[in-house]
Amino acid sequence: MSRKVRIGVVKVGNIGTSPMIDLLLDERAEREDVDFRVVGSGPKMQEEECKECAQKILEFNPDLVLIVSPNPALPGPTAARRIVAGAGKPVVVVGDAPGKKAVPDLEKEGMGYLLIEADAMIGARREFLDPAEMALFNANVIKVLAATGAFNVVCEEVEKAIQGIKGGSPYLPRVVVTRQKAVEAAGFQNPYALAKAMAAYEMAKKVAELSVEGCFKLKEMKEYVPVVASSHEMMEAAARLASEARELEKPTDSLLRKPHADDGRLLSKRKLMEKPS
Repeated sequence: MSRKVRIGVVKVGNIGTSPMIDLLLDERAEREDVDFRVVGSGPKMQEEECKECAQKILEFNPDLVLIVSPNPALPGPTAARRIVAGAGKPVVVVGDAPGKKAVPDLEKEGMGYLLIEADAMIGARREFLDPAEMALFNANVIKVLAATGAFNVVCEEVEKAIQGIKGGSPYLPRVVVTRQKAVEAAGFQNPYALAKAMAAYEMAKKVAELSVEGCFKLKEMKEYVPVVASSHEMMEAAARLASEARELEKPTDSLLRKPHADDGRLLSKRKLMEKPS
C-alpha cells in the first residue's frame, strides 16, 4: 500500500462541525490510508493562539491541512491559514456563513474552502448561555448538519482532496454548502423528507441572524435575552425536523448510508440489510 496521507486538523474556536470533522472522515477508525493529527485552541481564537496552533500542526508534516473555525475572515484564523500555506501545505478552510466574506482572499491565496450556511452562531449572552445550554445547542446543530446532508458534502469534498493527493492531481474544494447542496448529498427519496430537511436547513440559517442580533446589536438585557433564547428554540425545532426527515426514509428502507471502505473509498447503500458497495 502507498504511503498514508497525513491530514492535519487545526481547530480554533468552535462551530458545530469542529468536533466532528476528523471523525466524519474515519467514522469506524479503520481507514488504512490516512493518519490524523488535531491541534486546537479550545473555545478561544485570538491571533497568537491561532498562530501557535498552525505552527504546531506543521511539525506533523501534513499533506493536507483543514482549518476549522467560526468566521474565517477574522484575524486569528486568517493568520493560521497563512502560516500553513506559507509552509507550502494545501489548506482547506472549514467555516460558517460569515466566512463567505473571506472567499475572494481564499481564492486569491490558492486555498480551498467549505462554508456551511446552517452551522449557526450560538446565543452567547452570559444571562442565557451556560455549559448545558451550550452543549444542547451544539448537539442540535450537529443533528441538523448530519441529517440534512451538510456533513455528506464535507465528507465528499475532503475525500476528493485526499484522493487528489494520492493520485498526484491536487484538488481543493471551493464550496458554499447551501440548502440545495446539502439535501442533494443526503439523497432523500421521500419528497416529504426532502421538504422537512430543506426547512430544517433554512431554520438553522436563520438562527445565525438572530444570534448576531442578540449578541452584537441589542444592548438592553430585556431585549437581547429573548432573542438569543428564540434562536436556540429555533435550532431545537430544526433538529426535530431534521430527525423527522431521516425517519421518513426508514419505513421504505431507502435511507442513504455512505460508509468509508478501509482504503478510503466512499461506499454507498440504501437497504439496511445489504452490504455497501
